[in-house]
Amino acid sequence: MSDNILPTWENLVKKQLKTEDIYPLLEKENLEGIAVKPFYTEVQKPLVNLPKVEESTHLVARYHESLEDEVFAFVLDYNVENLEEKTLFVNNKELAGHISPKEEDQYFSLIDVFNEKNGTVDDQLAKELLSKDFKRNICVDISLHQNAGAAIYQQLGIALGKAKELVEIYGVEILNKLVFRMAVGGNYFFEMAKLRAFKIIFNQFSKEYGLDAVPYIFAETSLRNKAVADNENNLIRSTLELASAMIGGADAVFTNNYLVDRSTDNSEEISFKQQIVLAYESIINVFEDASNGSYYVEDVTRQLAEKGWALFVEMEEAGGYLELLKQGVVQKNLRACCRRTAMDRRGENKTDWSEFIP
Repeated sequence: MSDNILPTWENLVKKQLKTEDIYPLLEKENLEGIAVKPFYTEVQKPLVNLPKVEESTHLVARYHESLEDEVFAFVLDYNVENLEEKTLFVNNKELAGHISPKEEDQYFSLIDVFNEKNGTVDDQLAKELLSKDFKRNICVDISLHQNAGAAIYQQLGIALGKAKELVEIYGVEILNKLVFRMAVGGNYFFEMAKLRAFKIIFNQFSKEYGLDAVPYIFAETSLRNKAVADNENNLIRSTLELASAMIGGADAVFTNNYLVDRSTDNSEEISFKQQIVLAYESIINVFEDASNGSYYVEDVTRQLAEKGWALFVEMEEAGGYLELLKQGVVQKNLRACCRRTAMDRRGENKTDWSEFIP
């Protein structure tokens, strides 16, 4: 924005709001504790282009025989014979144990080896998955934290914390064998920034071990903001979430059924075709880093990356993710975040966000 336009813009806003001091009115708090300006004329430090693993984002459907001819990537909950030239995301640990991929097969695991209740890693399951000739063998599931109410910076810190636990057990080579499963919520630009911020801090984390790794991100629509009796709104919300994921640089996207717990064949097809409309009408799934250069998204990305990394460091200094899980610290902070979310929606809470950092 040029210098001669800026004063004119400010004067127009001052006139509309009938005040000389527009910033207290336009700068609003948010649940993430991120500083958001009413407008941007520059960014502190432009970010490099943030790559993804896949050349274009996989559009993923839950397997149904009616979709077999038109869909190239499926989530598999049960065995399906003779699926050729497909990308398959295995979502069942018993199924994973029986699959022996051929050289031309593209199998990815969506199976998390963490036991969140006990604060342990299922070593037998992890070793079994690692023995498979999958493209990516183990899933780090952060969708469950988003759906449980975690703030974005908490999701980022926890994702790194879980990755660090796996590195300590199985070695640094595992970083290139992971799928990070993330749920994308309704805060459109923040969710774009979330995926971009994770690319930054994961890459920074990998450099601690001499690597220059890029995370594989499987992004799915959130369950947290969907209502059983609000089908049309569910569709609108999930469409925006899918757009955030594609623009943010997800390697694969998946749409949870908009009917929530009343899934039908028709609703499964409609849910998937949201992806088709976005991808084929706007081709946002082929860009490597579509939001690069947006001052707003760049600034939010940087702040989320800083907060996510800081939380990860604090978790490590306190003993690591599994230890904090056993102590109940992770659960306590997620519950506190949920309470804050509910209170902020009612306008009742003004608590300092920093109190929820372990």
